[in-house]
Amino acid sequence: MSKVKVVHPVDEVLPVRQLASYGLQHVLVMYAGAVAVPLILGSALGLSSSQVVTLINANLLTSGVATIIQCLGIWKFGARLPMIQGCSFIALAPMIMIGKQYGLPTVFGAVIAAGAATIVLAPIFSRLLRFFPPVVIGSLITIIGVSLMPAAAIWLGGGNPGASDFGSLPNLLLGTATIAITLLIYARFRGFVANLSVLLGLVAGTAIAMAFGLTDFSHVASAAWFEISPPFAFGLPQFQVAPALVMVLAMLVIMAETTGNCLAIGQIVGKPSNQQTLGNAFRADGLSTVLGGIFNSFPYNAFTQNTGLIALSSVKSRYVVATAGVIMVLMGLFPKLGALIASVPRPVLGGCAVVMFGMTTVAGIQELSRVKFDGTRNAVVVAVSVSIGVLPMSFPTLFEHFSGTLKLVLESGIFLGGITAIVLNVLLNGTSRPEAEQQDDAAELSVLATASIDAEKRA
Repeated sequence: MSKVKVVHPVDEVLPVRQLASYGLQHVLVMYAGAVAVPLILGSALGLSSSQVVTLINANLLTSGVATIIQCLGIWKFGARLPMIQGCSFIALAPMIMIGKQYGLPTVFGAVIAAGAATIVLAPIFSRLLRFFPPVVIGSLITIIGVSLMPAAAIWLGGGNPGASDFGSLPNLLLGTATIAITLLIYARFRGFVANLSVLLGLVAGTAIAMAFGLTDFSHVASAAWFEISPPFAFGLPQFQVAPALVMVLAMLVIMAETTGNCLAIGQIVGKPSNQQTLGNAFRADGLSTVLGGIFNSFPYNAFTQNTGLIALSSVKSRYVVATAGVIMVLMGLFPKLGALIASVPRPVLGGCAVVMFGMTTVAGIQELSRVKFDGTRNAVVVAVSVSIGVLPMSFPTLFEHFSGTLKLVLESGIFLGGITAIVLNVLLNGTSRPEAEQQDDAAELSVLATASIDAEKRA
């Protein structure tokens, strides 16, 4: 009798209809963050509207390619996990600084150099996995979830804190209605419909906004049908030592965040990341960043916003996120499609974000539930690292007197909290755990993975 091969949910290829609808959910969740980096950089450097549009289209195109590489993998490039890629905000401040002093071609030169350095450093950085036991991973995931809440609040208020209607009653009611609809669909339905609760919530929220005149589709008509950003559209890249070193430092911070995201997603989908997974993820970040510099875009890493969507929908297939990458490529080539998706009102996005980002925090709490606290120093590790990790989010001006490299590090709550958790764990617990505890963890992960597969089958 032949054995039936069990496919892990991460490697499951869903029907085309589900791939398209679930993939679209991921794109809608990450779109606002994806276009924010080129918008802010263009504004800071005084670029024209047409130049900013070029940056946005290039960003969407390369984000899609980067996502496909990370999800599907090419040789030793790609974690082969459902990780959607977007331009990293960590590199934004250094790019603005380099752009103002040296010009945009030097920004792209520094991006290319930093991407190449990331590929070289990937195997070295991946060996640090032993410094990420459950107490560190759980703290990191919790910090990631909590740190996302300001973004949800900004979207919920309208997207622009400086606007006169930010936080107005119509915006808050629209966001609240979106939350209610999303939760109602998730609670009352099962299977395919329940997994689409975020997408259906976004559609319903947008429909409500249209009914009350709270959204605008006029810019869809003015968008081009087809447009492609050629390589080196702003001139050949210029390579300078100082800007390249600054960007390499930013990539080190990005690699630390990629470690947290990779470990978090691995735990959520029941396929824990190992040293090889991390090395492949770093190499993919490096390759995507090199491609970004060539095609007028920026450094890449996994978008944390989408981790909560995976936890909420329980759709773990990497092919779904790869499909999201294909949609982003199409958006980069067909600006009308991007303009249509951009019409989703920010309060609607904020309503869904409250649910999804909260699910990321829950994933961290679930990981911490595996940690032994009685008779250990783990409580101190969690307490201090989570507290320090949320400091930049809870009071952003705390580190405003710092500048340059130090400010770059201090403003990343995920990096700051992660480093704190690692250092405290090494100082208080050491880098190794009793063999029996490691076996218990392995057995529990095996049980969780099996239960996940069984749940998928029942669904």
